[in-house]
Amino acid sequence: MRSIAIVLLLVLGTGCLYAQTAVKEVHWYSLEEAERLNRTMPKKILIDVYTDWCGWCKKMDQTTFSHPVIAELLNKYFYTVKFNAETTDTIQFNGAKYINLVRNQRSTHPLALSLLNWRPSYPSIVYFTERMEYLGVIPGYKTPEQMEVILNYIAFEKYRTVSLEEFQKTFKGTISATPAAQ
Repeated sequence: MRSIAIVLLLVLGTGCLYAQTAVKEVHWYSLEEAERLNRTMPKKILIDVYTDWCGWCKKMDQTTFSHPVIAELLNKYFYTVKFNAETTDTIQFNGAKYINLVRNQRSTHPLALSLLNWRPSYPSIVYFTERMEYLGVIPGYKTPEQMEVILNYIAFEKYRTVSLEEFQKTFKGTISATPAAQ
């Protein structure tokens, strides 16, 4: 009887340990899904504007978006969208229709140009409020530590009272900076 209890304790303990260390993944939506979900359960919208050839976009997927703290923040406070800036699809977004008339390789989609203020740079992260109001774009690769600051700044609407630069000075994140390669 005692050995059964020990085995049961080990099995349950291992299961609890596994549940605590399970990697969280970002739930990515299409633009249409994010807009539809936002109408019934409002959240901010984050759009990752990328291209297939962008090395820094791939690195951000591997390091930043795969980090469990970042995934948790994104899933809790945002509808997250991956948008290929060179898609040839016709897209309805935020009450407008966007058509990419140029069908050759590396043609930037009109929606990407609009989201990025006609300054395409990849990766770029675009933010909208729950009311679909454009907050802005932050271009360039971001580490998990940098992204944690930005996500908290946007999610908790600190942008209403303080600049991002000022917020960064006092923000205490949960991700510790990785030591530099030696």
